[in-house]
Amino acid sequence: MANWHIRGQYMETCNCEFICPCIGSNLAARPTEGDCKAAIVMRIEEGDKDGVDLAGVSFVVLMHSPGPMAEGNIKVGMIVDDKASDEQVEAVGAIASGAAGGPMAALAPLVGEMAGMERRSITFDKDGMNYHVTAGELIDQSLSGVPSLSREGEPIYIDNTAHPVSPRLALANARESHYHAFGIDWDDSSGTRNGHFAEFAWNG
Repeated sequence: MANWHIRGQYMETCNCEFICPCIGSNLAARPTEGDCKAAIVMRIEEGDKDGVDLAGVSFVVLMHSPGPMAEGNIKVGMIVDDKASDEQVEAVGAIASGAAGGPMAALAPLVGEMAGMERRSITFDKDGMNYHVTAGELIDQSLSGVPSLSREGEPIYIDNTAHPVSPRLALANARESHYHAFGIDWDDSSGTRNGHFAEFAWNG
């Protein structure tokens, strides 16, 4: 298996109330709505696989777990930026599915259905602790980091988690979450739902 590496920025929102119980239970707790819907967005700033440069490629992993994530049967669909070449899409697909090894490979046994891949224009906007992402008409989500009172200008972090993107995650409140892809639908504008963001560095 060829070596690969990517690094960049990540953000996600989910349908759990803040703070998501999955993180504090190593994926064993029941989500606050009974099921889990989450959109994990990755913007690659630097990296390559098999000689294919992946810098600038963004992708979304949209997930639905019918119960606690550790119990499996998770549906997963991918959305890749439509500016990516076919070679970049293939490389990112192998990385995000765990087929190329790396952090997502540990989650692969929990996946019950790969629902497919779509290509859409993806925007990933970051302003301090505020993030906003769109993927065509399929995804529109935004969040704001929870500010730390001990370190001005920084969010509160939770560390040593089992999250595949990064063990250290910033806590955030989802401002908007709209998912409509792969039969996974969720709309929320309450500001009470969970979010996270982090820098990431993956290797395989």
